[in-house]
Amino acid sequence: MADTLRIYYEITSKFWWINMILALFVVFSGKKKPESTVIWVVVVTILPVVGFIFYLLLGQDYKKSKMFTIKKNQDRFLKTIVGFQEDTIETGEFFKKHEDLKPYEQLLSMNLKSDESFITQDNKIDFFFWGEDKFRSLFKDIENATQKIDIEYYIFKRDDLGFRFLDLLTKKAEEGLSVRLLVDGYGGGDVLRRKDVRKFKKAGGKFSVFFPSALGVEFLNYRLNYRNHRKIAIIDDKIGYVGGFNVGDEYIGLDSKMGNWRDTHIRIEGHGVYGLKIRFLKDWYYASDFDNETFDIDLDMVPTIHHCSPLQIITSGPDTENTNIKNTILKLISLAKEEIIIQTPYFIIDGAIMDALNIAILSGIKVKIMIPCKPDHPFIYWATTSWCGELINAGAEVYVYDNGFLHAKVTLVDGIVSTIGSANMDIRSFSINFEANAVIYDRKVNKKLREQFEKDILDSRLITKEIYRDRSTKIKIKESFSRLLSPLL
Repeated sequence: MADTLRIYYEITSKFWWINMILALFVVFSGKKKPESTVIWVVVVTILPVVGFIFYLLLGQDYKKSKMFTIKKNQDRFLKTIVGFQEDTIETGEFFKKHEDLKPYEQLLSMNLKSDESFITQDNKIDFFFWGEDKFRSLFKDIENATQKIDIEYYIFKRDDLGFRFLDLLTKKAEEGLSVRLLVDGYGGGDVLRRKDVRKFKKAGGKFSVFFPSALGVEFLNYRLNYRNHRKIAIIDDKIGYVGGFNVGDEYIGLDSKMGNWRDTHIRIEGHGVYGLKIRFLKDWYYASDFDNETFDIDLDMVPTIHHCSPLQIITSGPDTENTNIKNTILKLISLAKEEIIIQTPYFIIDGAIMDALNIAILSGIKVKIMIPCKPDHPFIYWATTSWCGELINAGAEVYVYDNGFLHAKVTLVDGIVSTIGSANMDIRSFSINFEANAVIYDRKVNKKLREQFEKDILDSRLITKEIYRDRSTKIKIKESFSRLLSPLL
């Protein structure tokens, strides 16, 4: 090994000027933040040529503001309803029915303007905190579907749950329903094999891969760093699912290493499903070869729901001009009066989020954060504890969940407004991955989130200032190194 490295550096040292040019390319290409650029320059310098290859795979900025489109009639409807809702908010008409949401007027308006995230009010929302409950409900809804099923997941594994899911979709396709399955190129496209989806496609199901790898090899993908992290399911255009659960046995607690899998997912009935459908259609039209799709949402199929839970579906990623989910979380933090609750598997934030949370703590607002007890990605875990440690010293309550792996992605403010979905509290979810979240404006519904957090505390331990201060030197070194890599994680 030592001889191999010596030969490698002897060869590359002769072409140092090439590496200098590559480093300059890193500096002047794209519009990255300075800290990220500096780290990539270091990587390219330390690992001549090889480092640049890593940069091409993981560091390039492939943002395209016009990447995804929808059909003209869908876009026309979207712009009409967004314009109408902007008027009702500006005139105050909206708040005649929702007086308690007046303090969140700016948040509602921001999401309307930045992401065309229209507000729907007639929604029934159910929570799922455990995978078995979520998939039992989802499979039942798919069984009862009569017209169309649209499924989009980041991870779709070749295991018992994955094959049961695929068999069910195949069965519904054989019944004549329109069934579309979209998986990410890294999380699902490189997992599912051609033979796995052959029967599904033969039955009439349509399958597509988002950012597929060349030759089915995951590292032969120049967009490896940009993953479709969304988890969306839509049944008959009247029931929708969004949240943190992927498809695989580990997500129902069957992985002995990870143990119990604690996540948060929601089921929506009502016109809020339309927001999920618009997102699915944009992703599907971009990723699929089915250019002549005619399956549009039928608003007449959406039943009148006698529940009044206002929500907005927000999305972000390389396809959006703004970091919509991050902006929503920042705005929620700034609007908090009493309490901010955050549950996330990864807590790798930037200065804006850190400053906002510090200001909240200094203002007397309780900040409570819950993270997992075990890492599924070591560097990410130690970067997480580093950022949390800073907030512990500032006065935040940080809990480590001990009953398995915590994968929930929840921000809840004052028990009134929450955002739930696929986005972690990290730089990758805010800027690089394609994500989808729901923003729920309902104290009664969000009370369930607050109650679940209290239950989770019983399975957690509080990290006090003293405990964090007395951590080992080894852990301190891990944290420092991992935090340095934060912009790349």
